[in-house]
Amino acid sequence: MARLQLTFPEDQFYYSTPMSVRVTDINAANHLGNDSMISMISEARARFLFEFGVAETERDGTGIIVTDLATTYRAEAHARDQLLFEVGVMDFNKYGGDIIFRITRPRDRTLIAMAKSGFVFYNYKSSEVVMMPEEFQRKFDRVNWVD
Repeated sequence: MARLQLTFPEDQFYYSTPMSVRVTDINAANHLGNDSMISMISEARARFLFEFGVAETERDGTGIIVTDLATTYRAEAHARDQLLFEVGVMDFNKYGGDIIFRITRPRDRTLIAMAKSGFVFYNYKSSEVVMMPEEFQRKFDRVNWVD
């Protein structure tokens, strides 16, 4: 049983994208490996940001940097499984927030994993955390704010 419990508000999911589990994603236990799941979560995050017009790094050097990742696994996934990655945001603060993920296997409606990735806006040229751009905030007007 997972020690960490991740639950997210339904209305905070803004995007979904399908991905297939590749044979090379399978570990010695014959299921989707943790390292591959993290890579798939990163790909889902990149697709989500691209869909909403958020550049990995702006001309001024500002971009998003991941600060942490928590994942809970609920079921195994296997080679050639089609997974659906639902992605959203929550818990904004003046510097960043959380990107949330729900990973399911639509074929049998099985919940595979839940994940939450913290992020901040970071200026790679000045090497410092910066305020969340207003343009980014406006893209997600339903998101809750925390201090």
